[in-house]
Amino acid sequence: MKGGLDQRLGITIDNVRDFVVGHGKEVPLFDGTKAPYIYFDNGASTPILSPVLDKVNEFMEWYSSVHRGTGFKSQLCSRLHEHCREIVARFVNVNPDDHAIIFGKNATEAINKLAHRLTMDGKQIVLVSKMEHHSNDLPWRNQANVKHVEVDENGRLSEEDLIAKLENYGPKVGLFAVTGASNVSGWVNDIHRLAEICHRYGVKIMVDAAQLMPHRRVDMRPPDDPGHIDFLAFSAHKIYAPLGAGVLIGDKDVFLQGEPDMVGGGTVDVVSLDYTYWAEVPEKEEAGSPNTAGIIGLAKALLVLEEIGMDKVAAHEERLTRYILEKLQDFPTVTIYGGVDPNDLDDRLGVIAFNVRGIPNALVAAILSHEAGIGVRNGCFCAQPYMKHLLQCSDAEAKVMEEKIFTRRKFDLPGAVRVSFGIYNTEAEIDRFIDCLDMIVKKEWKGEYEEDPQTGEFFLKTAEPEFDSYFCL
Repeated sequence: MKGGLDQRLGITIDNVRDFVVGHGKEVPLFDGTKAPYIYFDNGASTPILSPVLDKVNEFMEWYSSVHRGTGFKSQLCSRLHEHCREIVARFVNVNPDDHAIIFGKNATEAINKLAHRLTMDGKQIVLVSKMEHHSNDLPWRNQANVKHVEVDENGRLSEEDLIAKLENYGPKVGLFAVTGASNVSGWVNDIHRLAEICHRYGVKIMVDAAQLMPHRRVDMRPPDDPGHIDFLAFSAHKIYAPLGAGVLIGDKDVFLQGEPDMVGGGTVDVVSLDYTYWAEVPEKEEAGSPNTAGIIGLAKALLVLEEIGMDKVAAHEERLTRYILEKLQDFPTVTIYGGVDPNDLDDRLGVIAFNVRGIPNALVAAILSHEAGIGVRNGCFCAQPYMKHLLQCSDAEAKVMEEKIFTRRKFDLPGAVRVSFGIYNTEAEIDRFIDCLDMIVKKEWKGEYEEDPQTGEFFLKTAEPEFDSYFCL
């Protein structure tokens, strides 16, 4: 239909920068000048695409309640809400008749929902890889006996250890939870091979695809395929639609039995003072009024990525990753955590975590921001056990770190700086990053910085920018 979600817009990998909201916005530098902002923190959240923003703004004139209203706007919103499920199903290649496609606010909520919905007795074992974001580790700890699958010295998942644990624990294992791609090292796991391994032992697999979805085609495959992904979660804010929506997809029969983790409006068919009959899946799992605008944005972002082509997305980001890794070889005092070979990129995303010898990671990040207008992330990236492994932190060093955190003395904490690419980043932006990094390595930065011992962040000693002059409510 005219103006519908599915209309094509002529967006390609070559012109997508023209459709990124805020791309090239000038930001203030330490010396009072301004520079176009370079955003290298896509692993945390991506900017919004203008077709997504435009579609949400267009939709807001028609916004209304879904599923129970009889007015025209409500009927239209209900139709769109379900159409979004169809778009998600098509994007990951699942049949909505067999799978529950459940909308929530992000991948973290989705994984927590699954952890509460799977029948666990506290003794059943969930295998979780050591390379996980906290969101695919912590939710399982209160629901089951978590055992961690090892990674090697470079941070790659050990399939041998996965098999050994499946053999050792046998029928006690109820699930393997693993990231599709690491938000620290960029390693991409072969989720279908892992699924085949798990299914040979009668174990289901849950894939946290929050970091994978924006960069690679994700195919859950049919349930009769040995490489079928049983459960998948991802977020809108990492796929160019940062509007507070997320998705949990799983075999529908898992959600048919038992009570939902959250109850209230929309989850029931019948309520009396003495008993309740739950609604059908997925409504049963979506308590309260949904974030319809965010769901519209999520679906539109998937359509844009579909139009660009995930193969072209992967090829573009592979080119950027090769380019930066080649440049970084000229810096012997820079340590990269994960793959360093610019010609070995088949199972690696454009996520580069690094440190500069002798310079705190927080200071490096601050200089990049204040002296080059480059936004990165530093710290442990919500993956502390994995970072400790990559940094080769001893138990004694880990205890010191924990004590600092407990006492709010976060100065000089171990961690790294992370650069993470999106579909719109360029080699020219990498060149500006390399120029600034060269200045940092040579200790020739120009600003004066001081560390806040409570937060561990570095700030300019001069006055901070007048943020309200850029945006305020």
